Amino acid sequence: MEERLDFLDLLEPDMSRKILMCLDDISDIVRASAVSRCWQHLVIENGLSKQLCLRSFPPLSRVASIVEVNDSEANGHIEVACSSSRDSKSVPRDHKVYAYFAHAATSFLMRSCILEALIASSTDNEPEETINNTLEPRDVVARRALYWSSKGQFKPDVPETLIYRLVSNLCVVTEIDIRPFQAFFQPGSPIYSAKAVRFRFGHLNRVMNPRSDLTGESHWGSGNDTFIWTYTSPEFPMAQENYLQKFILPEPVLCVGGILQIELLGRVQRQETDALFYICVSHVKVIGRPLSPSFDIEILAPSGEFLLKCNYQAKTTCNQLIMLENEPRTILPTYLERRVVELRQIVNMLRGNVVQGEYYAWGEEEDESDEDFVA
Repeated sequence: MEERLDFLDLLEPDMSRKILMCLDDISDIVRASAVSRCWQHLVIENGLSKQLCLRSFPPLSRVASIVEVNDSEANGHIEVACSSSRDSKSVPRDHKVYAYFAHAATSFLMRSCILEALIASSTDNEPEETINNTLEPRDVVARRALYWSSKGQFKPDVPETLIYRLVSNLCVVTEIDIRPFQAFFQPGSPIYSAKAVRFRFGHLNRVMNPRSDLTGESHWGSGNDTFIWTYTSPEFPMAQENYLQKFILPEPVLCVGGILQIELLGRVQRQETDALFYICVSHVKVIGRPLSPSFDIEILAPSGEFLLKCNYQAKTTCNQLIMLENEPRTILPTYLERRVVELRQIVNMLRGNVVQGEYYAWGEEEDESDEDFVA
């Protein structure tokens, strides 16, 4: 130790770069850049933090340029810097942005990521069996079964799709959970699961309002030009059992654009009354890390490339979006309103102010007979 020597000085630049690229954690790259000016120059000039991000999240290869923004109380977000070419300022800026991105993608709070349900390929009975019901974690609310049901089919190989919008335009998703619906009001309590599931992530192909512009459409397949799918998962077998089944992706996936499609492949259960095959889903949950408000994107049509916007001053998702474990943000506003009404009924009961004929429905905690439910 009397004679200290930087081993990188003994190596060619290419060999030094290959050694540092053997690091798996982006934080190790950041630490390496703080060792000395020589190491810092090697990390930044070779874009090692960007290369590591691209290795972990291939969709980042479609970043056309990086925009740094600041919060301004008077004017909202304002652009402070933009890099789209390699110059003396953009290279260290890119290193900073990609290092921060990697930190956010691995350190932000893991939480439920569905914002709203958009559309289903088919629905048997609207609005009783709408896709919106899949956002409610309980099977029964206010003495009523909640689930989505497809239309019946004579052939068991007809697929179905469910499309959701996530809470952020940039989300790192690790798993999707699906609970098939068990029709406890039918003879034998059949479970209408799919044979297998597959997932796609992507974004809208054009500027549109998903709520209004998709209303009334009957089917959105993977080839429809309304969406651009940037990731397709392998197929996962689904069990014909009534529990929340976890489908863990082979590796964390960066969803650019905030759109998720669930493909339900194949049918296993025939309904006794009409001899048709159905698929019914009780609940859908997406687990991941939303990267907003620190990061956002702007899709550049028709190329599919996008601007990556970074705001260092924004509060992280961990601090801003912490939710109760049993009360995910996936619940619709209508459900929240119903919960408020239920809580008011409880308060009224405790105060002895229950109006004649008014009752509080305990949901799945009620011990009710099958005759109370209607298919």
